[in-house]
Amino acid sequence: MSLDWHAAWQALIHHPLFGVGITLGAYQLALAAYEHNRWLLLKPLLQPVLLSMLAVIGVLLACGLSYREYQQSAQLLIILLGPATVALAVPLFVNLRRIRQLLWPTLLTLLIGGVVATLLGVALAWAFGAEQMILMTMAPKSVTSPIAMLVAEQIGGVAALAAVFVLITGVLGAMCGPELLRRIGVHHPAAQGMALGLTAHAVGTARALQEHEESGAFAALAMSLMGVATAVFLPLVVALLV
Repeated sequence: MSLDWHAAWQALIHHPLFGVGITLGAYQLALAAYEHNRWLLLKPLLQPVLLSMLAVIGVLLACGLSYREYQQSAQLLIILLGPATVALAVPLFVNLRRIRQLLWPTLLTLLIGGVVATLLGVALAWAFGAEQMILMTMAPKSVTSPIAMLVAEQIGGVAALAAVFVLITGVLGAMCGPELLRRIGVHHPAAQGMALGLTAHAVGTARALQEHEESGAFAALAMSLMGVATAVFLPLVVALLV
């Protein structure tokens, strides 16, 4: 009986869809904890992406599974990342008229906010004595992982480490961004969305969608434009300066 139980457990944790199951389950539980929490001070710590990530890590450690095994069993979710990103065009289309009305402020915000978001992280790392490789890895931290990894590799950084910086930036932005914006007097949905999309990429965009539909639309727009601008201009700027 013990052997049968052990064989069944091994079959479960090595099932091709085990990674999908624990990922979706962890996120739904984390989302429920976040939405039903009544303690405002505790709410940022219950950010669903952070909480579900820690839960998945705990399950993998408890089951003795490697990241490679998890990646293979969660391949379906990775495939769906593309369509999910494209689906962000829906709030953009719904709020297209509003985006047209605020086109020039949006482009100005992208220019100033994108430059500041990029330079601030690099300047902070430089102030703490980081070497050039770390600086180049830190530079694309405010865009989505695929773009950040590619750009970091092009300019002399480390792609895997760039993905870590992107994850940290997104989670911190989603945790602290909305409340920080409210405290400094930024209440306009478009402004909040632009700030979250520019600095916290996809995680910030998901958080903005929870706040307001218009905020989510402008976050998706900012994330997209920031990704394109970073991929095109950051390698050129580094090539001219380094």
